[in-house]
Amino acid sequence: MALLAGTSQQCLGRQGCLKTCAPSAAVLRSAPRRGRKAQLVTSASAAAGAEVPSPEKRVIMNWLLVGAAALPVTGLAVPYIAFFVPPSTGGGGDSIAAKDAAGNDVVATKWLKEHRAGDRSLTQGLKSDATYLIVNDKSEIEKFGLNAVCTHLGCVVPWNTNENKFKCPCHGSQYNAQGKVVRGPAPLSLALAHADIKDDVVFFSPWKETDFRTGQNPWWT
Repeated sequence: MALLAGTSQQCLGRQGCLKTCAPSAAVLRSAPRRGRKAQLVTSASAAAGAEVPSPEKRVIMNWLLVGAAALPVTGLAVPYIAFFVPPSTGGGGDSIAAKDAAGNDVVATKWLKEHRAGDRSLTQGLKSDATYLIVNDKSEIEKFGLNAVCTHLGCVVPWNTNENKFKCPCHGSQYNAQGKVVRGPAPLSLALAHADIKDDVVFFSPWKETDFRTGQNPWWT
């Protein structure tokens, strides 16, 4: 769309065009052919560059995307950009306390009152990555969390409750409820993390054991 917006009019149906579109036909006819070609090349280059943003920009856009999708559903007043907070509280060893959208430690009893069985909601986990905290069918905190970063190009993958799977909006990769990849182009399953409760606070720690979903060594270690 960036290319089209820079070189031609964006029409609505058969009649009418957006007034904020590209220059009129008369202006384009009066412009030198070489300049118009340069404009096309420049616009195309800009579009190509925008297709795969830098990691830093992609992370920010992903958080905003997930936040925009989550707010109408959950009614949260705090945008998911709030996950950019100082490092989580340590719990001994390599474990860190999970953080909610407001940057507070996740308190297990409170979390279970606010999240039903089968829920998968984003928290801040290891290395400050977006990590899904799971409430299992017994209404308990699941023993593992799922890193929400797609293994294809690093987008944050939303949980689709209706389809009971994770679906990446960037390139269509899909993962089942346990984070195992079931559709590409993502080559690997979502990374696992241990989820434990200490003094009613949820802690994440690195998963270094065999990946129970594949029977293989974890690719993320």
